[in-house]
Amino acid sequence: MNKYKILGWSILFDALGFVSLVFPPFDFIWAPLSAYLMTKLYKGKEGKIAAIISFVEEALPFLDVVPTFSLMWLYTYVLKSSTVTNKA
Repeated sequence: MNKYKILGWSILFDALGFVSLVFPPFDFIWAPLSAYLMTKLYKGKEGKIAAIISFVEEALPFLDVVPTFSLMWLYTYVLKSSTVTNKA
């Protein structure tokens, strides 16, 4: 999947996380679903770790403002890529 398409999905999923600020019971559905979606968008060990972080962040109150999916995109396609380029 194209990295910009993943960015679009990430922004959408982060926006969905804000729903629980208005409707708190949404967290019961969204927390496990966000963890699952994180593993589908971001593969490997990093994706699994991000899924755990996403689950905890969505399950705990008042942390829904953290854009976990977008931060993972930045890590994967900006920070991690520049680190690999600098090592070469």
